[in-house]
Amino acid sequence: MIRIALRIGLIAVLLLVARATSAHEVRPAFLELSETTANQFLMTWKVPALGEFRLSIAPRLPASCHIVGELTSMQAGGAFIEHGRVKCDSELAGQTIAIDRLDATMTDVLVRIQTTDGTVRNARLTPSSPSFTVPAQAGPLMVLSAYIGLGIEHILFGVDHLLFVLCLLLLVRGIRNLLATVTAFTLAHSITLAAATLGFIRVPAAPVEATIALSIVFLASELVRGGARHTVARSYPWLVAFTFGLLHGLGFAGALAEVGLPQGEIPLALFAFNVGVELGQLAFVTAVLSLARLVRVVPLRLPAWAPRAAGYAIGSIAAFWVFARLAAAA
Repeated sequence: MIRIALRIGLIAVLLLVARATSAHEVRPAFLELSETTANQFLMTWKVPALGEFRLSIAPRLPASCHIVGELTSMQAGGAFIEHGRVKCDSELAGQTIAIDRLDATMTDVLVRIQTTDGTVRNARLTPSSPSFTVPAQAGPLMVLSAYIGLGIEHILFGVDHLLFVLCLLLLVRGIRNLLATVTAFTLAHSITLAAATLGFIRVPAAPVEATIALSIVFLASELVRGGARHTVARSYPWLVAFTFGLLHGLGFAGALAEVGLPQGEIPLALFAFNVGVELGQLAFVTAVLSLARLVRVVPLRLPAWAPRAAGYAIGSIAAFWVFARLAAAA
């Protein structure tokens, strides 16, 4: 069955190329309301930047709340950030917060409300569900739901991570080797995700992102060479997956750092985000292998050079990312 995956390599590549020129173009926005005194909040509104442009989404606070004074604005870390003060005439519990024009985007918004008693309420708003009613009581299910969703979204919209996994699927032979390889990749990126998020490792984002792209170039070059040569990637794919998985975990940590973790619930949020990443990765692997099984019963014959063509396509995209990310960091 795994050999059949070679036949769908080009199909999968074409599906990913449509949004591959910007591997992390879809990033969540972030709205935080941190209570300083009764019903008064410091507000942070962070919107992803698309070059010099920003998404036209905006928070819509309850009618009982209004902004006090002027908002301060800045652009940093690939996002537009606004800070301000908000005063409400009554408690937020039971009132509705919405994001205007979110339904016209592909972006989610993570909302975090922290009150003076230390209670944190988290919610993830999506284009199909752009508003929520602030609950009277917070619970762990809110954190789980918000961060599992963020993890799934990050892996499924992180085209570079998907291309890396696709290369592994095209290189590995046999179910046992595939399970060992995917497990090694999962273990590795879970280790560095936790270590970087908790502050044990600090690595600049730009070199990490460029090296992740290089890891894809490396695997793509193995596809181009074909299966005649016994290389490390083909003989010990689990070792390659584990080594590069450490880098990909740092990339996941950088994405998580953009939205932050709720104080007091960091372990739970980190666990939920990692679970979301694994669920998204599992969904992608399952989809590829399901297509491979489907191709078995379809009279589809691709030419012998198809795997190499897939390697060239993936490698070209990844090489572009390497130079683009290095240029952005310069």
